[in-house]
Amino acid sequence: MIFDFHTHTFLGDGELLPMELIRRAISRGYTAMAIAEHASASTMDRVIEEVARDCELAAKEWGFAAIPAVELTHVPPSAVAPLARRAKERGAKIVVCHGETVVEPVAPGTNLAGVDCEDVDILAHPGLITAEEVTIAAQRGVYLEITCRKGHSLTNGHVARLATECGTKTLVNTDAHAPGDLLSEGFARTVALGAGIPESRLEEILIRNPQELLRKIGVTV
Repeated sequence: MIFDFHTHTFLGDGELLPMELIRRAISRGYTAMAIAEHASASTMDRVIEEVARDCELAAKEWGFAAIPAVELTHVPPSAVAPLARRAKERGAKIVVCHGETVVEPVAPGTNLAGVDCEDVDILAHPGLITAEEVTIAAQRGVYLEITCRKGHSLTNGHVARLATECGTKTLVNTDAHAPGDLLSEGFARTVALGAGIPESRLEEILIRNPQELLRKIGVTV
């Protein structure tokens, strides 16, 4: 089973049409995938609407769980909560917050705003997140991302260690921008193990946590 809740298409900065990305994911053996296009106040309504059309068509014709989502990207921390609420109202099933990765100039305070927001589901590539923020994520039910993306993945070990210590749930996502970025079961295991997740917890991280998120948003696979 392969789950991936953070991917991009050419509606943002990816390479493929949403439907083509969905079709390639199906061919790779994916169970469910969210298309979480980069969004801010300027683009949110359009990308949610456009992605949702292909997700609905894929569900109707192929029975595949393609999920319209957004990744709030480089927005001011004070805007995270109102934009996340707006995204859910516009039809995004999952809201990802672009965390304070060490390879981009994300505004300080974004991690805290993301984990403390009731409408954020996943904090992506959160960089050198603090123990306090990881604890809030656990209390709020926000998942922390273990990412496959080059650069962003530099702090996977830090994220995984704090998440384990604080009892915070994690997910492995690709942050895919191209077809070659899509997961296989073996690579998902490798990324998790490389982050320091013990083999005894792989099923939790790779299967049970994704299934829990899907139940939370009312998606059946």
